[in-house]
Amino acid sequence: MARGCHDARRRCLVSVGDVNLETGMRGDAKLVVTETDTALALGSGIVEVLGSPRLVALCEEACCNAISNALEDGTTSVGMRIQFDHLQPTPIGAEVVAEAVLEKIDGRRLKFTVSASDPGGLVAAGKITRVVVDLDRFMSKCCDA
Repeated sequence: MARGCHDARRRCLVSVGDVNLETGMRGDAKLVVTETDTALALGSGIVEVLGSPRLVALCEEACCNAISNALEDGTTSVGMRIQFDHLQPTPIGAEVVAEAVLEKIDGRRLKFTVSASDPGGLVAAGKITRVVVDLDRFMSKCCDA
């Protein structure tokens, strides 16, 4: 049975099934912006700068990287909630680095603080909540296509 850690001032080690997670775990992900990453290409606007959907995906990748070594075979994490501020544009050709820190563990829910920066400074910041799931059980809940 999982137990949560609600005291943000101390590090917490939590076992979710056979998965060991600890607050403070960190991950990152990098991207050099191409035309396919732009708001125009993603349908989220008409400008040719890094699109918010791609930036959110990069931050989620950083979250996954933070915990990838702690998950046992047959488990994964899935996105549940995103609170995100996209603060400045990033042009094609610039590198963006997203960072994630596991801040809180509440049962199977993992709450990350995320940020992304390019050579011009902070591009985005926010919170992402992911949930640890059994992969087979999760996939069995999909509708028939």
